[in-house]
Order: sequence, then structure tokens, then C-alpha cells
Amino acid sequence: MLIDSHCHLDFPDLATKREAVLARAEGAGVGLMLTISTRVRRFSDLLEIVEPHGNVYCSIGTHPHHAAEERDITLEEIVKFTRHPKVVAIGEAGLDYHYDNSPREDQERGFRTHIEAARQTGLPLVIHARDADDDIAGILEEETARGAFPFVLHCFTGGPELARRGLALGGYVSFSGVVTFKNSEALRDIAREVPLDRLLVETDAPYLAPEPLRGRTNEPANVVHTAARLAAVRGVGEAEIAAATTDNFFRLFKKVPRSAASIPSSA
Repeated sequence: MLIDSHCHLDFPDLATKREAVLARAEGAGVGLMLTISTRVRRFSDLLEIVEPHGNVYCSIGTHPHHAAEERDITLEEIVKFTRHPKVVAIGEAGLDYHYDNSPREDQERGFRTHIEAARQTGLPLVIHARDADDDIAGILEEETARGAFPFVLHCFTGGPELARRGLALGGYVSFSGVVTFKNSEALRDIAREVPLDRLLVETDAPYLAPEPLRGRTNEPANVVHTAARLAAVRGVGEAEIAAATTDNFFRLFKKVPRSAASIPSSA
């Protein structure tokens, strides 16, 4: 079994065909999916997805693209939403200096608020990091010194130093279809060195479809291609990668019961 640790089932490319997407995921051996919040104010959209489906869970948080839009979101609000049984993570939050869709001070403020929510609740923080390696690592180190919190560097595309510093703090590293791209040899070098017990796989669907599906709308079923490439990169069997990443998921996202993966999507 595989788990898609990060997708966006509420995004339009998947929302209009969601039941078929979930059925294809199950058919591919993807037993559980985590659909990730990008706006706290749209939490109700996520509830419409996760409540009817036994093997779909969600997070709560504000993507750095929307940090200015949701600068009024408080720590107390985020923590309140985590009381829902299907909310198993904080985020995604972090820094995106590639697009800079929100002022950097708003991104940092939101990032630190989400870190505190992860610290208070014990739920893992899903971190978005793009072209901001030094600031991400620095904030993680500074905040960990104030009190540890669980986290994952999602859709990892950073450099080896960010991976090293994140792992040193106890974080996990998740790889998406980007690791299958022809020009991603440097990323594959990093994936080869991440300890097996800190490794996760994801799609970030509907984006970043892996080879040989690049350019198409991505969906959770396609995480099998990413897992297969990681197995080849590390010189292990696909079953070993599947078992390790599944164990790692449940170790990090402790609120998700292992029994959830055996529940049909329409339970």
C-alpha cells in the first residue's frame, strides 16, 4: 500500500471528477490520501471531501501565497479547527520567494503562527519551501530552540543543506513527481541520502505529474510512479519503499488511525 501524503482534492481540476479520482487511487493501491488546506477560510470545502470518505484526511492552514489575504487568521482559530477528528496536520505554511504572492513579512508571520499551532497541538506542520532555503532553515532552527514540533518539508525541491538542517531537527522530507523529471538529478542525489525512516511520497496533485505522465493533470493514483522512481534511485524494491513510507506517514501523522487505510473511500 502507498499513501499520498499531500494532494489538493478541493482544487477545480480534481473536484469535478473527485469520485473517479478516488476510485483510481484505490485501484492503484493508494490506501489513504491527505488533502491539504491552503486557506483557513475555505475549511468547509475540505470538510465536504473528508467527512464522506473514510480514507481521506485533511490539514488546516494558510499557504504562503495567501498569507496577506489571511493575515487576520489567529493561532486560536487554527487550533480550534484541529479539534475536528479528520484534521491531522497544520498547514501548508512556509515561505515562497519564487512567486512572492504575499509580502515576505506576512509569509514569515503566518509561518511562525503555524509553527506555534503545531507545537501546541502536536500535529505535524506541512511546510512549503520554495527558493527560501536559508530563511526556512533559520526559522526552523530558531523555533525548535523554543520548543520542538513535528514537520515535513513537502514537495522537496530545495538544496542538500536545507534537507540536512531539516533532518537534523527531526523533520521528514517528502518527494513529489519532480524527483522523476529528467533534469532532477541533483534532487535524486538528495533523495538517495534521506534516511529511509524520514522519507514520504506525495503527488501535490493536481500539479507536478510524474514521468511518464508529465504535462497531464496529476492525481493521487500517480504517486506509484514517484515511489517506483525513489525505489530505483535508492536501489531497493518498490515494496520496501511502500512499506517504509507508509510506516513513516503513520509515525508522523499520529492522529490518523492505521485502520483508516482499509476503509473504502465511500464508507
